[in-house]
Amino acid sequence: MIIIMLGAQGTGKGTVAGYISDKTGIKQLSTGDVFRKNINEKTPLGIEADKYISKGNLVPDDITVPMVVGYLDSDMAKDGIILDGFPRTMAQAEKLDEILTQRGKKVDLVINLVTPREEIIDRILTRRVCSNQTCKATYNTKLHPPKVEGICDKCGSPLVQRDDDKSSEAINQRLETYEKKTAPLIDFYKEKGVLRTEEVSSRINRLGKEVAEDIVKDIL
Repeated sequence: MIIIMLGAQGTGKGTVAGYISDKTGIKQLSTGDVFRKNINEKTPLGIEADKYISKGNLVPDDITVPMVVGYLDSDMAKDGIILDGFPRTMAQAEKLDEILTQRGKKVDLVINLVTPREEIIDRILTRRVCSNQTCKATYNTKLHPPKVEGICDKCGSPLVQRDDDKSSEAINQRLETYEKKTAPLIDFYKEKGVLRTEEVSSRINRLGKEVAEDIVKDIL
């Protein structure tokens, strides 16, 4: 099963994708996590990606697409995959369709998460992530704090704030980029009949875990 996570940063894509992965066994590929790991390790891929991510811009297709194809052709995707962070443009979506068709596959489900803008900004500014790259647990100092401040519940590693989560200016730039380049994918997948839109917001008391639980019930 090929699942795509759509939604602006801070809508809970990682939380929802992680829960679905845990319950179904379908592996999750977060392109953002891959880029950040490479940035931290200062690999050639990371150095190039950081030029764009640090400014709130999308990483170009000639960097992103080959990386994703590599994962699609690996054992990681043998039972399907949850793509979190790809595609982000119409060109990427069309390229993904082409790649999957060549492999006799297709996109089965697109989960589109929506959250009020002011809530997104607050969530990102208060988001903390595990510094252990093999854990990658995510917390929020307001909505989902760790049991011990600054320490991951799962592995005991220090929690950190991503560099691109520290600036309201960079966050707003990312949101504007999303609305301009990624939002058109909503209509693209709606026309294909695979889109499922869910609101994730504290104002309706419905967060990522509740959304994920409902989706898993429908998948299994």
